Amino acid sequence: MKKNWWKKAVVYQVYPRSFYDSNEDGMGDLKGITKKLDYIKALGVNALWLCPVYQSPMDDNGYDISDYYHIDPSFGTDEDMDELIYEANKRGINIIMDMVINHCSDEHEWFQKAKKNPEGKYGKYFFIKKGKNGNPPNNWRSIFGGSAWEAIEGTPYYYLHLFTKKQVDFNWENQELREEIYKMMNWWLDKGIAGFRMDAITYIKKAEGLPSFESDGEDGMVSVSYGSLNQKGIGNFLTELRDRTYGKRNAMTVGETAGVPDEEVVDFISQENGYFSMIFDFSYCQLNLFEPNYYWYETRKWTPEDVKREMFHSHGLAGEKGWLGVCLENHDQPRCIDHYLYPDGRNYYGASMLAVMQMMLRGTPYIYQGQELGMRNCRFASIEEYDDCSTKNQYAGARKEGYSHKEAMEFMFDMSRDNARTPFQWNKSENAGFSIKTPWLKVNENYHEVNAEKQMKEQGSIWNWYKELIELRISSEYTEILTEGSMCPIMEEQKNLLAYKRVWQDKEVVVLCNYQGEEQKAQLSNKWKKVIKDNYGKVISEEKETLLLRPYEAVILEM
Repeated sequence: MKKNWWKKAVVYQVYPRSFYDSNEDGMGDLKGITKKLDYIKALGVNALWLCPVYQSPMDDNGYDISDYYHIDPSFGTDEDMDELIYEANKRGINIIMDMVINHCSDEHEWFQKAKKNPEGKYGKYFFIKKGKNGNPPNNWRSIFGGSAWEAIEGTPYYYLHLFTKKQVDFNWENQELREEIYKMMNWWLDKGIAGFRMDAITYIKKAEGLPSFESDGEDGMVSVSYGSLNQKGIGNFLTELRDRTYGKRNAMTVGETAGVPDEEVVDFISQENGYFSMIFDFSYCQLNLFEPNYYWYETRKWTPEDVKREMFHSHGLAGEKGWLGVCLENHDQPRCIDHYLYPDGRNYYGASMLAVMQMMLRGTPYIYQGQELGMRNCRFASIEEYDDCSTKNQYAGARKEGYSHKEAMEFMFDMSRDNARTPFQWNKSENAGFSIKTPWLKVNENYHEVNAEKQMKEQGSIWNWYKELIELRISSEYTEILTEGSMCPIMEEQKNLLAYKRVWQDKEVVVLCNYQGEEQKAQLSNKWKKVIKDNYGKVISEEKETLLLRPYEAVILEM
């Protein structure tokens, strides 16, 4: 593969359980993805990020892996995976696997052996410590609530889990463990995949000695981030990981990297020697929360100015040396129309404006399944209908804080991860064409109006708008400027106008997004040569330097 081939990639993220059911059991599977590769190809993308399909007890929907070398039977067989890789590559689509190496399932063979002999070889693959006076080894709080330590029944030992108690943290200080991980990742690369999405990767290094910290809550515990998020020395692990696996193959990697300080960003994403090809820019993904991935009932109001500030700050840090993965949705986030737009913009114009805002940025764009249709958040009738463990924990936390059932459910409607995990809406037939059996998760009731079959036939649909933007980015006369070109914010002082320019050699493209439900004028510094795209179809202009932007209008201009 060409060096840095991912610069000219647009990635489509598939959540396998919710994409397409080929064997009529109500759950999506690998054969279902293979059957729908032509749909993905028709959209124009050239890479597919596959959420975990490894063997797993599914405590966190596959992010708790019990066997890294085999496919979970709920998704199919090992041969089905081989077929998917082959058929995708045949269509020019590279497969990116989700790789979870901060932790594994408590049902993994290594941990089962560790429990039997905590002081033995496999016990050293994990953080297994004796408790203190009947209490856990330290006061760390799990990301999902409660102690980050779980007792090993019948022993004085506890094991560390930053996430659920079935997700046991690896001890990356152990060289033998690291060798096993590198061996496994190279095995997948040998099978023909093109790279990895690195899950929760900045948690792999723990503070030396696993100390307790001053409590940050009434429970007497403290966030695990103090002792396990982007700790000093993590760069040594990440350098070795890169050099022993994907780095020597020009494979693409994207890091889910919470906690990286500004001054270290380029270390992670330098195109010369970064730990990864890119990292996700999540800076503006949860602006309604005081602290990302924290309490959904502690929300604050956000404005388009907040989105603009955070987005431009991240791209300023990356500069021309680094590279970002740019996204609006994924399997852990609400749907972007409901999350990034005020109610008056939750329509075609708002959705198409968000698409322009994202797709023209410097970096590799990621489209999450259904984003190209404008799929929406889904209101579930009861907390029991939800599947997501985080949603159930957040609901319990809100009720404990004194919120009523109705109030707590509103928080879930807004922020639940299940908003993004409802079955893909293929057509208007029963269960949105996802399955003839009752799906594993509720189908959004709007599928009669929002579905792929309908939108692919409509010239003015959100689906066709995404298709046009993807083509513009990776196979048009503007490809070089939109991939290799630098990015610079413009008109930053103008409220609710998100505007930037892309520059490559002697070419310049300007992107204007009117991020509000009212008209406003945009005064350019020089004349434009051509209107490349406008989500209203045609611009309103008195002269070549001035545009009247309508509500949620997005314009791409060649200068």
